[in-house]
Formats: sequence, structure tokens, C-alpha cells
Amino acid sequence: QVQLVESGGGLVQAGGSLRLSCVLSGRDFSGNTMGWYRQSPGKQRELVATITSGGSTNYADSVKGRFTISGDNAKNTVYLQMNSLKPGDTAVYYCNANLWVGTTLRNYWGQGTQVTVSS
Repeated sequence: QVQLVESGGGLVQAGGSLRLSCVLSGRDFSGNTMGWYRQSPGKQRELVATITSGGSTNYADSVKGRFTISGDNAKNTVYLQMNSLKPGDTAVYYCNANLWVGTTLRNYWGQGTQVTVSS
């Protein structure tokens, strides 16, 4: 059974930093893509950043230069280092995994972790 477990959220002042972690179990990160999305009240869930097991990354324009996504294939873990946080970054952050299961690409979500940035 595939499971994604996030950790690292919390309350931080504007300008501060947080690091989120997401551990994948039940499947290997190798050969797949994982990432982070976020959703704030009244808004749609939006992409933050993704990373392939080969290290290719993609970022939303709003976080470029402030957030860094990284992965550890051996630990099946993906991280999101968030620096220079702004109140607008306040949201529930969800870990996402697109995993090949045989010839089928399946999408999985974590339970979410709250990030609150105070002004």
C-alpha cells in the first residue's frame, strides 16, 4: 500500500524558513516523480514544485529563488526547503507522487501539513 507522510509544517514569521519532508512507502521513488502542492482557503490546490528521481526540478514562478525541492532516492524522501517565507505562502502543503505501477501511472497524495506565515 502506497503511503505519503509529510512533516515539518508549522508557524513561522515572515522572512523565516521551514523544511518540509515527505516519506514514500510502498513503492520506490526511483523512476518516478514527486512534488509539493499547496492549498489555501477559498483557492484551488496549486503546484509548488516537483522533482524526478533523476533530479529534474520544476517550480511555480511564485516560489522560484525562495524554495528548493530535493530528493533522496535511498530514503524515498522528498524535501522542500522554504526560505524568505511570506504571508502569502500560508497554506496546507500536500506531498504528491506520480508512480508507475506496471504500465499505469498512478497519483497519490499525503494528508497535508499546515504552514502558517505571520506578518
